Amino acid sequence: MKTSLLFQHNYEASHHVVVNQGGTSSGKTYAIEQVLFTLACQNTRQVITIVGQDIPNLKAGAMRDAQSIVSHSPHIQSMIRTFNKSDRVYEFHNGSIIEFKSYDDAQDAKSGKRDYLFVNEANGFSWDVYNELALRTRKRIFLDYNPNAAFWVHDRLIGKEDVQLLISDHRHNPFLDDNTHQKIESIRNEDEEQWKVYARGLTGKVTGLVFTNWLLCDAIPQQARRLAYGLDFGYTNDQTGLLEVYLQNGELWVNELLYETSLTNQDIDQRMQAAGISKNTEIVADSAEPKSIEELRRLGWNMAGAQKGGDSILNSIDILRRYRINVTRQSTNLRKELSRYQWKTDTTGRPLNVPTDTWNHLIDPLRYVALNKLKISSTGKMRSRMPWKAPVVQQDDVMGLA
Repeated sequence: MKTSLLFQHNYEASHHVVVNQGGTSSGKTYAIEQVLFTLACQNTRQVITIVGQDIPNLKAGAMRDAQSIVSHSPHIQSMIRTFNKSDRVYEFHNGSIIEFKSYDDAQDAKSGKRDYLFVNEANGFSWDVYNELALRTRKRIFLDYNPNAAFWVHDRLIGKEDVQLLISDHRHNPFLDDNTHQKIESIRNEDEEQWKVYARGLTGKVTGLVFTNWLLCDAIPQQARRLAYGLDFGYTNDQTGLLEVYLQNGELWVNELLYETSLTNQDIDQRMQAAGISKNTEIVADSAEPKSIEELRRLGWNMAGAQKGGDSILNSIDILRRYRINVTRQSTNLRKELSRYQWKTDTTGRPLNVPTDTWNHLIDPLRYVALNKLKISSTGKMRSRMPWKAPVVQQDDVMGLA
């Protein structure tokens, strides 16, 4: 059986969840299924479930690949006892099975347990369906998808200790002909964003984002100067958001500290003490909450209200868009907000000069710090301004290609 580098990485994976994010024709589905057939042959009485959005998708994609794998491997053929076309189940002489399934909802997904799970085109599933399947999988879970936009895999899985991320593209597929490689690369001539998704396997960006000038960083540089902490009050439905903001070489460095609902001011006091925040350091908070600011001030904190004024939202956004913003990897909720904070649109879809009032419980305190600590001079130019071209958010190139 001829295999690729992507097969090797999936076969040798040691994490419980292996996420295959990839561009078109990277061979991720084929490689994962080769791994599953290999595991079924090597180990007795394994239950392997390959899940598709629906039966037509399974037949056109994962099942067709499975048939190709079997037809090109006499060894695998010799290991298979029967294939039940109606039930879509391969049965092996050693008692293992590979089944192709589709589930209507989370309740339906509660049926059955397995050793290995493969969720094909995972961005077509809800988190609830995936979670029910994952809870009933004993050994390892494989997922694949084209990263047209961020979804629950990015929010809930990537970055966890038991999750491995593999990013692949057509260059990792040794079985593609040159004409197909060239065709995929030519996407760049028409649409740069689609080229990033389909030719490089990078996560696409939601259109109309307010902030595109941010990157991931591993940590705040030791020599960076802390400007202040930013605090936004929430309670029942809205999170209380707290972050720290630093400045170095004309760039902002931001780290998330708190993102939680149902916190009283006393709870916030305890959380800030637990985070090791010095009571001498300034905390810029929502000036619309003077009572909360005063309560925390009486508890010894150096509180200041955000200097909002007229058009403060747009002014603070304008300030922040003039900087490169480095966001720590541990700031998962801030990263989520930055990836979703959009301009409102009119009925024709045309963006308006007004941001949505959602996904902003950490962006708002970042704005408060900008209003108080990063003022625009009378000439209209930003102090410490750095020329900046909007970046693509960095992602680990796990497969080793630039």
